[in-house]
Amino acid sequence: MLGLRPWSPWREQDAAAVLTALSAPEMSRQTAGEPVDSRESASRWIARREEEERAGTAYAFAVVDGDDVPLGNVAVGAVNHVHATGWVSYWTAPSARGRGVATYGCEALARWAFGELGLFRLELGHRVNNPASCRVARAAGFVAEGLQRQKLAYEGVRYDVELHARLASDLPVAASGGFPSPTSPGKPP
Repeated sequence: MLGLRPWSPWREQDAAAVLTALSAPEMSRQTAGEPVDSRESASRWIARREEEERAGTAYAFAVVDGDDVPLGNVAVGAVNHVHATGWVSYWTAPSARGRGVATYGCEALARWAFGELGLFRLELGHRVNNPASCRVARAAGFVAEGLQRQKLAYEGVRYDVELHARLASDLPVAASGGFPSPTSPGKPP
């Protein structure tokens, strides 16, 4: 059983799980410039997520299993309340890949962002050489809208990015793969 952890998306006790997930070489692009290579840097990663939430600019949630073990992260950032838009990102721990964790998390996050935050449009992008990320986006109801040529640069190489979007007015998606509806990660009443 998967869920989004409500009210306290990432916690200090998750630092070991964050370190394990983000210290994998291919995950360095998910760390916003600071490598996560120690327990202290994992704690700083968690603290930055809390700061972003307090500022109202981004909201990150642990996707957890039935035992509350973090398997991945979903986030909506670049939140713009004037235009009711946000940018979705996601990652899964290497040990959790291929199990529907990112798809479940993105679909649950979209429902939360449309409901709790009142957003209308969510966007995400993936390198065109990342078909797994494309499958996640499509399964979570994000429609491909176009190609952004050479948008990203990693280690001196430029990559094209496929842009996807999901609107609040789009039909609901049965992307949870049989997983239960997410617990609303919004603040308690």
